[in-house]
Amino acid sequence: MVTKEASWAYRDAFGEAFARTYFRRYGLGVVSSVGIGTYLGDTTDEADDRYERAVREAVESGSSVVDTAVNYRAQRSERAVGRAIEAADVDREALLVATKGGFVPFDGERPEDAAAYVREAWFEPDHASPDEMVRGNCLAPRFLDRSLDLSLDNLGLDTVDLYYVHNPETQLAERDRDAVYDLLEDAFVRLEERREAGDIRNYGIATWECFRVPRGHPKYLSLPEVVRRARAASDRAGTGATGFRAIQLPFNVHMADAFTREAHEGPEGPQSALSFAHEAGLNVFASAPLKQGALAREGAIPEDVAARLSGETPAQRAINFARSAPGVTAALVGTGSPEHVEENVGAGRHEPLGADAFDATFE
Repeated sequence: MVTKEASWAYRDAFGEAFARTYFRRYGLGVVSSVGIGTYLGDTTDEADDRYERAVREAVESGSSVVDTAVNYRAQRSERAVGRAIEAADVDREALLVATKGGFVPFDGERPEDAAAYVREAWFEPDHASPDEMVRGNCLAPRFLDRSLDLSLDNLGLDTVDLYYVHNPETQLAERDRDAVYDLLEDAFVRLEERREAGDIRNYGIATWECFRVPRGHPKYLSLPEVVRRARAASDRAGTGATGFRAIQLPFNVHMADAFTREAHEGPEGPQSALSFAHEAGLNVFASAPLKQGALAREGAIPEDVAARLSGETPAQRAINFARSAPGVTAALVGTGSPEHVEENVGAGRHEPLGADAFDATFE
């Protein structure tokens, strides 16, 4: 797992190649502010090979954050990450490896009869029940237990540094908000127990909508209430202090709601998700900084914003927009090909916007 000593040594080895604030605090250690994501791609051996080579090249080039999930590409992304980390000439304890549980993962490919697969692999062994599952998403503690066990095996690791509950807002399609908070608290109790057992270091929530939408929206969840439930889970588990340390949400020039929308009640009034997270001591990992490739094209970033951003390519400028947001620890860039690693990690060789310059992009 990522340690203070190894992460600072990694920073010392690579730091001079990058601009200021490229490495940022994570606990007592540091991590790179450009991370690699592993979501998109076909479920093929060829795609596996490209991911494996991309992850290895990234961590050997100064990107110390690797993000995946048990359901990504039918468990293939985790397996590729595991092989890359094993092969890389990098200290494992310098890397922040994050994965997620919450959606049913297929095994290698999508089965012809998905319903039969879910029944045989998940319902019959009682890893979950049909009434607990909403659109393939489940927050039941025993479901997360099984998902985490699969992730540890796929990754070939004894400990996952950061384990996310994946898109809990999916449950809001069939449950009221209070019921989802109750489910989250129960899930957090189990993750506190797995943290005490050494299987995970910390945990959080990876989201798509719930922290960016306004209060009253069908997909809204309150970040302050989620933090309160995590503290309650720690009390129930008797762990002394909560292991809830991070959130993941989309952030890019066209999806900046986490900065602009004050939807979360703070001590002195409504705050944005980024502002509340910062004051609560949470790390924020920004997904979709390229909006799944859409912002890597010339002209996709508004001209007046692009003119303020450093970078040699549209992709680098888009990554640096996400890296510039106050409170963001790292931008997670989907990189399914080694050919894109140099460009993406190279964004960190350019200065991010300062706070005033970032604020000015919204004027």
